[in-house]
Amino acid sequence: MKTLVIVIHPDIEKSVINKRWIEELKKYPEKYTVHSLYESYPDEKIDVEREQQLIESYDRIVFQFPFYWFSSPPLLKKWFDEVLLYGWAYGSKSGYKVGGKKMSLAVTAGIDEEGYSESGKYKYTMNELFRPYELTFDYIKGDYKEPFVYYGIENDPSQEWIESSVPMYLEFLEGL
Repeated sequence: MKTLVIVIHPDIEKSVINKRWIEELKKYPEKYTVHSLYESYPDEKIDVEREQQLIESYDRIVFQFPFYWFSSPPLLKKWFDEVLLYGWAYGSKSGYKVGGKKMSLAVTAGIDEEGYSESGKYKYTMNELFRPYELTFDYIKGDYKEPFVYYGIENDPSQEWIESSVPMYLEFLEGL
């Protein structure tokens, strides 16, 4: 079963982890399709019909992005607003075209996991911060799966640390 990985990174050339993940996924075109929103829509004018057709073609969809300002890059919110339309994604007899599709997030986070805890720097877990995504996917009857989060880019951006993320990410994708 092939997986659509929608990458939302506004400056992928400066990326460390997301860029490396994309490089790895492209080695397996029979398993993964990488679709970069910022590369496809540098003017942020989304081709809604194209996006809907793409979503309909896959049973597993992963949204990959860096986590900053406690959310995703803004193009993902715009994508949700423009692509997940009434009558297609929800709300009518012909809606729910996303229904039953496995959906998840693959996110890179700057600090260690303990920072995203009740007693940590940010006071909330990632799962708590991801609730709007979970609710969105539930609303459109997507099958929300636990996200993959790779923590600590601010602490250890060594090549070894970057490479250690790759097999974990691939294992996550295979397990969807």
